[in-house]
Amino acid sequence: MKLLKYFSLLAMILLSACSSDDDGIATPINETENLTLVQTINANNHEILLYTTTGEIEQGYNEVYLQIKSGDELITNADISWMPIMHMTSKMHSCPNSNVVKSPAKETLYQGYLVFQMASNDDEYWELNFDYSIDGTPFTASDKVYVKPAPKQRVAVFMGSDNQKYVLAMVDPINPQGAVNDMRAGLFKMEDMMNFTSVNNYHIKIDPRMPSMENHGSPNNQDLYQENGQGFYEGKVNFTMTGYWKINLQVANESGEIIKGEAVTESNEASSLYFEVEF
Repeated sequence: MKLLKYFSLLAMILLSACSSDDDGIATPINETENLTLVQTINANNHEILLYTTTGEIEQGYNEVYLQIKSGDELITNADISWMPIMHMTSKMHSCPNSNVVKSPAKETLYQGYLVFQMASNDDEYWELNFDYSIDGTPFTASDKVYVKPAPKQRVAVFMGSDNQKYVLAMVDPINPQGAVNDMRAGLFKMEDMMNFTSVNNYHIKIDPRMPSMENHGSPNNQDLYQENGQGFYEGKVNFTMTGYWKINLQVANESGEIIKGEAVTESNEASSLYFEVEF
């Protein structure tokens, strides 16, 4: 009798764990686990749900996730593009941003990145504009988004010695450790006020220092390069202890010429181009 009860219970567990496709309805899966809702944009009887890992959008690089909801249904076949616009008191401009794509192994979740080079303030604001289509029907939507000021410098806008304007943003480490950390950064050229393109085949030199500790550095750092000449620049940064670090930067072009930033020497304690980390 006990053995029969055991097998009956096991069968029930196996049946409940399996999903049936007989009615064409899949068991709902939470695709936004570990994400926090930032805001909801209502338009066209749709809800555009914006998520990040922190529940905030901050000055610098942001990985942003989104879903489109129609009634109680999450849309799986949307084609989405976006355009961020900063409304300043005297002009408007955009910022570096990626295409919006379906998140890997997800049905209803889309993602992309936005690099806000400045934060929102009392007089100036960011607007996020969407063009999207569902089953071939086009829609538009827009709303203000609040961009929080970053506590440390994770993005830099500079004019290079080649008279080109650039945006350099730190992608990783997000949560630095007292160890050798993977480091990634995005480099973009400002073509005009609304268009930014990724810069390829450059070289970003790094020199992390602790200003409060006699400006000492660290070993085993690796400068940032692109893999196969595209995408983000990747390398290693070593933080040998907790505290405030300034990552001094120099950007070299394809010919190896430094277009921005200075080497740290006994007479020059810091580069004019840098990121900041404190942990």
